[in-house]
Amino acid sequence: MKANVFKDKKVLVTGHTGFKGSWLAAWLYELGADVYGLSLDVPTNPSHYSLFNQQVLNEEFIDISDQEKVKGFIDDVEPDFLFHLAAQPIVLDSYENPLNTFLTNSIGTANVLDALRVINKKCVAVMITSDKCYDNQELTRGYLEEDRLGGKDPYSGSKGAAELIIKSYTESFFKKEESNVRVAVGRAGNVIGGGDWAPHRIIPDCIRAWSEDRVSEIRNPFSTRPWQHVLEPLGGYLRLAEYLNNDKSLNGQTFNFGPSGDSDFTVGELVEAISKAWEGSSWSDVGNKNDAHYEAGLLKLNCEKAKKELSWKSVLTFEETALWTGDWYYKYYKKSKDEALDFTSKQILEYMKLTSTRL
Repeated sequence: MKANVFKDKKVLVTGHTGFKGSWLAAWLYELGADVYGLSLDVPTNPSHYSLFNQQVLNEEFIDISDQEKVKGFIDDVEPDFLFHLAAQPIVLDSYENPLNTFLTNSIGTANVLDALRVINKKCVAVMITSDKCYDNQELTRGYLEEDRLGGKDPYSGSKGAAELIIKSYTESFFKKEESNVRVAVGRAGNVIGGGDWAPHRIIPDCIRAWSEDRVSEIRNPFSTRPWQHVLEPLGGYLRLAEYLNNDKSLNGQTFNFGPSGDSDFTVGELVEAISKAWEGSSWSDVGNKNDAHYEAGLLKLNCEKAKKELSWKSVLTFEETALWTGDWYYKYYKKSKDEALDFTSKQILEYMKLTSTRL
């Protein structure tokens, strides 16, 4: 990645207070960008965002479904780059409040795109959806960008709807000669790493339990997921923005960002690997076979397109991913918040070094 692509550029991250958004904002800060943020609130306490919020040049706390406020802030910032991550990200929460999930993930996406359309300032926008936008058939080959969209739960459906909204805006407005906006889509899922405290997620639930000397309860220990560290897809998003800035032919395209094919491990295997950083930690299987809420047993992405067109691939092994995650939480709980913040920066810089040698 070329550091000067984002240096001194105005970069707006929606959802900058969330897990992925806060790591992306921290990375952009390391690259010398002027970072702006738009979020509804700080979704968790503790939060990764709270460690470095002073690094964000300007931020607004706005409901992404509020059209006028979203447009007003984007109009004020006039970003050179925009990364849209603002979302209701929890599958189980989407069952509790499906309408809010659709408003946030679908209409919120439309509001960002419409603001860019009206302002029509030169801007490169990377819209982040999810691997769950696919119509999941439990395929082992990995989903391709052109595979059918779907969604058996409100969260997945909202992400599939967001994809259709992005496509319609791109084809109707952003591919016209007079448009100054370029848009692309990044899909990823099952990211882990230090600083995630969201509810109903495997690693945060484990860390909360272990930090209180409790046994962690796991619902689906035999479910298989292609795990990846949070820096992996974020590196893909940054690379996509860099390439899109230089290559108009990428306008409107979609890219998968997932781990290598040998990174499919069960939830139980992941928990065991993370627990190595926590002496005395333990977990138990509390799965309920009668649970009415749908949850996919396998969902993986085929990332050959990103490898071929963006020269991107994941670089961390499963063992490194688990170690980096466990070590970050150890620094936070056993050392200090300042050490955790410093460790965020060190992991970003180390990851960039690894990409230069392993890609």
